[in-house]
Amino acid sequence: MSHWIIVPVVLPAVLAAVLTLAMRHHIGLQRVFSLAGCVVLLAVALGLLVHAGSGAVEVYELGNWRAPFGIVLVLDRLAAVMVTLTAALALVVLLYAIGSGWDARGRNFHPLWQFQLMGICGAFLTGDAFNLFVFFEVLLIASYGLMIHAGGARRFKAGVQYVIYNLLGSTLFLFALGTLYAVTGTLNMADLAERAAQIPVDDSALLRVGAMLLFLVFAIKAALLPLHFWLPNTYAEAPAPVAALFAVMTKVGAYAILRFYTLVFGPDLDATAVLIDRFLLYGALLSLAVGMIGVLGARRLGRLAAFAAIGSMGTLLVAVAGFTEASSAAALYYAIHSTLAGALLFLVVDLVRERRGALAGALVPGPRLAQHGIVTALWFGAAIATAGMPPLSGFVGKLLILDATRDLADVWVIWAMILATSLVAIVGLSQAGSVVFWKTDREAEAEGPTPALPLVACFSLLGGVVALAVFAGPVMRYIEATAAQLHAPAAYIAAVLGQG
Repeated sequence: MSHWIIVPVVLPAVLAAVLTLAMRHHIGLQRVFSLAGCVVLLAVALGLLVHAGSGAVEVYELGNWRAPFGIVLVLDRLAAVMVTLTAALALVVLLYAIGSGWDARGRNFHPLWQFQLMGICGAFLTGDAFNLFVFFEVLLIASYGLMIHAGGARRFKAGVQYVIYNLLGSTLFLFALGTLYAVTGTLNMADLAERAAQIPVDDSALLRVGAMLLFLVFAIKAALLPLHFWLPNTYAEAPAPVAALFAVMTKVGAYAILRFYTLVFGPDLDATAVLIDRFLLYGALLSLAVGMIGVLGARRLGRLAAFAAIGSMGTLLVAVAGFTEASSAAALYYAIHSTLAGALLFLVVDLVRERRGALAGALVPGPRLAQHGIVTALWFGAAIATAGMPPLSGFVGKLLILDATRDLADVWVIWAMILATSLVAIVGLSQAGSVVFWKTDREAEAEGPTPALPLVACFSLLGGVVALAVFAGPVMRYIEATAAQLHAPAAYIAAVLGQG
């Protein structure tokens, strides 16, 4: 049992407490310690990623209580990939928050940031359904504070909507867990998988109810239509670094769907075999269509980026809905790409808004931006990545999804929707770019900040998207092995329960 597995949960939790109790009046110290914590978290995550590459499933038993009675954290390839993605994104976006001064526009930004990382990493590592709920609540509570950071009436209104909607989701989560516990007598995911498989099909009505309730909860987190209403205003009005970190938060919902509906309610389980896939696929296709149409019709840059996030989640969930090794591998590759590309788009939108003064994010012609060439290049890169055009990783990800879904019954619907919405995204992003960067008053240059750190953060994300395309071969080899491990849950179950 390696104690390194619990570090991504304990480190940000302890650091958040220290920042709150000892440094709440010293923004400089908060920045140093928060940044150092993110660097250490990334180093630990990379070590766990390498360790998980051996194919072994590591189990950490808190208090040395064995599963299914004790709380366990489980490290496999999938958990390692998602924790590493979270740590890398958090470090880069925190650089942007510090360089742009967003962290100093309100109180307690850095403690809330660390609590958010604790919740996200814990959700990826936990092996228990109830503790998944606990970590969901930790990350949601932190996100409530981050959402209204720096204040403002519009931001507060969007924050209230976000809180109410997610509280309803949390209540539904408790109902789902209560139903599953009543049927199986356990909430450990490995034990739940074994007990669900032993329930006769004729006696599985409550099991199907619990599975469907869980699916609705995860669909809310993943912003799947028609449960996406919380996302557009939330992401559009949130502070830019917060919205960029939220790019990985919707992936928690997609991760939970992949984890539960391959491990617990897998395709081999007769009681729930046909319960989810149709709902997920059609909801994902609708999310993709509405998201990209929203990009085309947006009148503000923030809402454009928010609808692009909905569209990218639709594309990701189309791949998840295949529930095959190939489609899961394509989904994981696209999840990494869409997280980096979505965060980049939110940060570039913020660069534009900060330089346009009173016009802010309105899609109307304005003055020539400060650092016009650099910001234009970043927008161009973010737009290509978001639309899925070559040569960046979005193009590779969409090709992988098209290839992985070619054996599905609805292949022509899937292909037509992905290709058509890609064209719509190109038109919408090009239209927005031409208004902001082309139709400018060249004799009047807008005032704007010129710090280097925000630009470093944006180019780091763009470099990540480029690297993901350049090294697609090695990345896919690791991810294909991850998908194979995910669809062979016997090793996971044996690692968690076999130690007893």
